[in-house]
Amino acid sequence: MIVPQLKILHIITSLDQGGAEAVLCRLVADRKEGVEYSVISLKGEGFYGNTLRANGLVPYSFAFKRFFQLASFFEFVRLVRLIASLSPDVVQTWLYHADLIGGLAARLAGCRRIVWGIRTSNLSPALNSRFTLMIAWCCARLSGILPVAIATCSVEAAKEHKRMGYDSTKFQVIPNGFDLGVYVPDMEKRQRIRAEWGVAQGEVLFGCVARWDPYKDHPNLLQALSAVAAKGVPVRCVLVGGGLTTKNRVLSDLLSKYNLNDSVVLAGSRSDIPAVMNALDFHILPSASEAFPNVVAEAMACGTPCIVTDVGDAAMIVADTGWVVPPKAPALLASAIEEARDGFGGENDAKRRIDARQRIEGNFSLEKMTRAYRELWESVALK
Repeated sequence: MIVPQLKILHIITSLDQGGAEAVLCRLVADRKEGVEYSVISLKGEGFYGNTLRANGLVPYSFAFKRFFQLASFFEFVRLVRLIASLSPDVVQTWLYHADLIGGLAARLAGCRRIVWGIRTSNLSPALNSRFTLMIAWCCARLSGILPVAIATCSVEAAKEHKRMGYDSTKFQVIPNGFDLGVYVPDMEKRQRIRAEWGVAQGEVLFGCVARWDPYKDHPNLLQALSAVAAKGVPVRCVLVGGGLTTKNRVLSDLLSKYNLNDSVVLAGSRSDIPAVMNALDFHILPSASEAFPNVVAEAMACGTPCIVTDVGDAAMIVADTGWVVPPKAPALLASAIEEARDGFGGENDAKRRIDARQRIEGNFSLEKMTRAYRELWESVALK
């Protein structure tokens, strides 16, 4: 049985630049007949608010502060009323805070068809605040009664949360999907962005697209680049993402410490990620933790091979098209960078680029992801 008209309400912690936010935008941009979307952000419109508006969907924006503040209580009451007025068939929440706050608000609004969204595979205290871990712990205790289903993008994330105490019967793994008409090899974009960054003809360009965050472990990458440069091997790398500018004093100090000021380009946040991925010869993911790293699949879809740390589902995405090294192992990361650079332009390099694109085409298309979510929501709506 298929639900003829499905009203899906998405509730997300924020619309700042990040993987979950990007996936949400891709989902709601794919307007299939019979599906009506609404989006609520608990912490403003952020980076992706304009993206949603450009696609004809105006997000509802809230201003939640810290828990137990009076302002947040009034926002919670407003959230409950809004959900009741929208009367969705299914509420899909994204990230821990939205899972808890959105899930409770939906129940109070009379909606029991709630699907949580989990996007993290590492709950280490070293990488998460005590408050975030407390929220995750609360969600684990409520997972048996609050959501009908739990959607996660990563096999490793599902395993980690089951170990934490989440209801193991409710998980469904839906890998992220990508618009392969947007993320596609493009020589014009490649040349334009490389010229903007002053990359010389024939120069091998590495890059990392990831916001400044402990999860992303930029120090691991900088140590590896320093080790390569110390051998006299020319290395050029661009860092793209929030916080990756000269205003970041910690980052600037690290660049000076590792003598990388002339080798690393700080590009900051950019919205033209397909062009960025085309400009790179290799993309590096140096993370200490991931669930399903979107940037790896985005790079591969553009025909750019990846060097990744073995976190979350990164190794599964790359398979045999790139390099996989342990997290927090800069010496091994440096070896992979050297090997990639040495093989650039050879026969195996050309095949690797074709294989990378084909792997994403065969396994991680936007159509495959949206179909899986639609089937999940339909099954939940009928419960």
